[in-house]
Amino acid sequence: MTAGRTGTADVVVVRRDRAAPTGWTTVVRLLGLLPAHWACHAEVDQDRVVLRVELAGATDPPAVRRAVSRVLADKALRGWTEEARTTR
Repeated sequence: MTAGRTGTADVVVVRRDRAAPTGWTTVVRLLGLLPAHWACHAEVDQDRVVLRVELAGATDPPAVRRAVSRVLADKALRGWTEEARTTR
C-alpha cells in the first residue's frame, strides 16, 4: 500500500492457492465488499489484483488497510492475501 493522504492508496492482493478463483472473479468480490463510497480503480490479472483507492474524507491508508484485511477474511476470498506493502 502506498500512503498519500491527498492521493491514493495502492493495495496488492495475490493468489496463493491455485484452487482459489482467478483475479477476474476476485476483483468483483473485493469491490463488492469494500465501502461503496470509495473510488477504486483496479488492475487485474489471473494471480494478482492491484486496487488503487482514492483518499478523501475519513479514508486514509490505515482505513484502507483495515477494510481490505476484513474483506480478505471473507471465505469467498480464501486463497488470496495482501502482498507486503512498500512505500514509494
